[in-house]
Amino acid sequence: MASSSKNFIRNAREALADQELQRALLNVKRGFIVKREAAVEKLPEFDALRAEARAIKDHTLGHLDLYLEAYERKVVENGGSVHYAADAAEARDIVLSLCRAAGAKRVAKGKSMISEEIGLNAHLEEAGIDVVETDLGEYVIQIRGDRPSHIIAPIVHLNKEAIEADFRRAHRKFPVGRKFKSVADLVTEARAVLRETFVTADVGITGANLLIAETGTSVIVTNEGNGDLTQTLPRVHIVLASIEKVVPTLEDAMTILRLLARSATGQDMATYTSFATGSRRAGDPDGPSAYHVVLLDNGRSEMLGSAFQDMLRCIRCGACLNHCPVYGAIGGHAYASVYPGPMGAVLTPALQGISHARDLPNASSFCGRCEEVCPMGIPLPKMMRAWRERDAEAGGPSFKERIALKTWAYAAKRPRLYHALASIFVSLLARRAGAMGRLSRLPFGKAWTRTRDFPAPQGKTFHQLYAKAKRRALS
Repeated sequence: MASSSKNFIRNAREALADQELQRALLNVKRGFIVKREAAVEKLPEFDALRAEARAIKDHTLGHLDLYLEAYERKVVENGGSVHYAADAAEARDIVLSLCRAAGAKRVAKGKSMISEEIGLNAHLEEAGIDVVETDLGEYVIQIRGDRPSHIIAPIVHLNKEAIEADFRRAHRKFPVGRKFKSVADLVTEARAVLRETFVTADVGITGANLLIAETGTSVIVTNEGNGDLTQTLPRVHIVLASIEKVVPTLEDAMTILRLLARSATGQDMATYTSFATGSRRAGDPDGPSAYHVVLLDNGRSEMLGSAFQDMLRCIRCGACLNHCPVYGAIGGHAYASVYPGPMGAVLTPALQGISHARDLPNASSFCGRCEEVCPMGIPLPKMMRAWRERDAEAGGPSFKERIALKTWAYAAKRPRLYHALASIFVSLLARRAGAMGRLSRLPFGKAWTRTRDFPAPQGKTFHQLYAKAKRRALS
């Protein structure tokens, strides 16, 4: 699969033709959509929590500098250190320097989209450090040399048989003839492999779902015990997070956490919701001797006060991906970005530039489901339109697209001409479709009719039908 978002159209075609991928994508509806609906129905105050959480994030973003300073003070009071990184390269170098200072030979990693964003694993491995992903999905991705296709379910594009083949190839110390009767057998084998990592790792690196300014605490939400083991067993714990993850108080964090698992996996709360506050203190039975937080900007501060600030409310639940018909048809790899789906269609151009990701904001039917299910009420369609407008202003659309848009705009500004042309085209298409009412071929619509028929109009425009109904009502 191509690694650039510029190749989205080609990637999408390949994804649609991939039968194994199409079979795996059926799990998105079974595993996420239905469960979310059930979880939301059981919580009458869900919409009230959404409004409260949105207000919390808007307030925090409006005073982000103050809350980051408050968070840093608390981390330092608790024996930790905070490091600010302007971009991906600086963040990678900070983490590497912390690992070298700790004399690290092995790093245990919890799931972190920020580490994917900055390309951390490859950077550490080039420096001779063994990096092991401890989240089961991320571990499978790592041994495959693959990339996550979903922000909360990295291997949603795979089936059990593919993972079994990977384990047989990578886990040579186990008997060749062993049987994998169920997913539980795969989990058991992975646990046995990863146990050594937890015990021998010098540094543990986790992401953060939230950072609490009031206490200097980082919060991670997982359904496996790997997060706790990663941040408590190694001598050094490094938290890697972006600047917008901070919230003012513990109570604010709990409001958002009540939305997060329900929106992501349909659970009331995740199996593990873990809080880390500084290094081990006197009398603590376990915990790291050093605690560091690396805060990444990487374009976020430029989004503040812009048309895309609302995107910074995102809590990475994945609900917009799960309900997006485009993502559901092609999966995450087609986007060639760390962040796929509707949220990626907004965030990726902000990180890479619209010239490198112009197809992503166009990969939407604008059905509005993403905004409807977003627990933070992020107006994703509105922001995708904003990126389309910026792309058009920069001359991004092809010559054919620009001519087509200018022609449509010319007619749309002249109602009589527009209605006359619409009437002619509707009548022609209806006649051409005949009794079937569908078109297998359509001028200027080959991309649509290549894989499906186009439903023909009924023979009259909406305005004509409305005028006819109005005359009947008056007669």
